[in-house]
Amino acid sequence: MDDIFVARLMSTSLHTVSADTLVEDAAKLMMEEGIGSVVVVDDDNQLSGILTTTDFVRIVAERKPKDRTPVSEYMTADVVTTTAQVPIREVADTMMNHGFHHVPVVDEDEGVIGMITTTDLAAYLSTAEAPSPS
Repeated sequence: MDDIFVARLMSTSLHTVSADTLVEDAAKLMMEEGIGSVVVVDDDNQLSGILTTTDFVRIVAERKPKDRTPVSEYMTADVVTTTAQVPIREVADTMMNHGFHHVPVVDEDEGVIGMITTTDLAAYLSTAEAPSPS
């Protein structure tokens, strides 16, 4: 796994929202698309935060489910990110150490370019060939 990099496994079809998107609208998008997170970006596609299904547990616990609060109230703003050139073992260790299921992939010039998830890692491991016995 040391020679497999994030770029090979990351999803590039991202679903993004702005910080002023209502949590209700973000939830609808996540349900419609069957995804576990949305990336919060600014007008230049630079990462502002991430909103995940875990955040919605807190939203429901603290507010009425039909709340009209913007995403910026609940998103994680101090987001741990990775780049496309990082070995997947390193990002997998980060995910395990922090209990993350989603890590945005960023590029210095382009902003957010993808997402690596525990589902991506599991899919890779399920299809990876075992080394041949010597």
